[in-house]
Amino acid sequence: MASSPLSSLPPSEGGFRRVVGEDPTAFALQNLEGGLAARGFRRLLPGGPVETLAARAAEFFAAEPEGPRRLVGALPFDREAHDRLHQPEKIRALEGPAFRRGSVPALAEGGSPWGVSPEPTRAAYMRAVAEALKILRREEDAELRKVVLSRSVAILADRPIDREALLARLGEDPSVTVFCAPLSGLGEPPRALLGATPELLVSRKGRLVASHPLAGSARRGGDPEADRRQGEGLLASEKDQREHAAVVEAVAEALAPLCARLTVPKTPALRATAAMWHLGTRIEGELKEDVPVAELLARLHPTPAVCGLPREAAAQAIAQLEGYDRGFYAGAVGWLDEAGDGEWFVSLRCAEIAGEKARLYAGAGVVPGSTPEAEAEETSAKLVTMLRALGVDETGRHLTEKAA
Repeated sequence: MASSPLSSLPPSEGGFRRVVGEDPTAFALQNLEGGLAARGFRRLLPGGPVETLAARAAEFFAAEPEGPRRLVGALPFDREAHDRLHQPEKIRALEGPAFRRGSVPALAEGGSPWGVSPEPTRAAYMRAVAEALKILRREEDAELRKVVLSRSVAILADRPIDREALLARLGEDPSVTVFCAPLSGLGEPPRALLGATPELLVSRKGRLVASHPLAGSARRGGDPEADRRQGEGLLASEKDQREHAAVVEAVAEALAPLCARLTVPKTPALRATAAMWHLGTRIEGELKEDVPVAELLARLHPTPAVCGLPREAAAQAIAQLEGYDRGFYAGAVGWLDEAGDGEWFVSLRCAEIAGEKARLYAGAGVVPGSTPEAEAEETSAKLVTMLRALGVDETGRHLTEKAA
């Protein structure tokens, strides 16, 4: 987060450990370069669609003379659904990585197996992918070019899920941005969105703007040689390169009219997390005028990496085929300030946590050349990040028991 204007904030002590705990108001973003943490509710931003976020934020700051001049929170996947942002009581900069590898034991050690309910099932998800491929074939000379289909896994633990420990486990991967965003209001049962995203949607610092879209993925190999082959195979994949290029083109086209300068590398680079290889392209530019980050969000969200192409047709296909409401999965989590600066990450590798319940999400882009089996395998690979942090597999069995 070196590009974030957080240097004016007083640093916190202890990172997530002293920020999150059991506080239902806690908000945090942290990666290898640092981050931001907030506590308490001063005032909730009236919700609305992303198209109105800039106007609502400007009105909020004009009417609220006291408190931190920042809003933190989450956007849902659906552009028309209401967002969840608030002005915190206290806000601090976080320094350095979240946690050291192996610093926290698995959450599911001991106790009974956890209940796991895939929604939809893997078989149902594959049928949805097959149907999407039929639509793409019918539309290959017309409108729809890509649709991103996701599935979820509902988990019932044998105890309330420790959010602090879960974030600690996720933060052992230095390649991701770990986040926690409250979704419940004061007096409501605590509910939060937690995750470890590899993808920057957009950041703005003054006139400088950046986005780092990811599209095209492969599971990491089990040994160094297999891992190298997986990465090389992803770079050589015509299907994945085509999928990635479409996402980069869409992001660049959205930003270009606003920028005096926009740098878009011609070829993607490999981006590795602990579980996955991704194709990524970092796009950087300089704005012509003082466009707030909220307006940039309205132009970019959701990108083709989590929705498809074109956006409206893909969203309609998702609503037809997925069979459930994504909520805040594949939305965005981040912050914005009174000056229009801010930083927002795509809410991926995440789960909604409420007491002993969790709902995990993962998706894959369906394009001509995709297969139901490959896309189902990709979602399973992406679910590994959250499952491993919880200490269970897709059946609910504890990973420590499997190792034994």
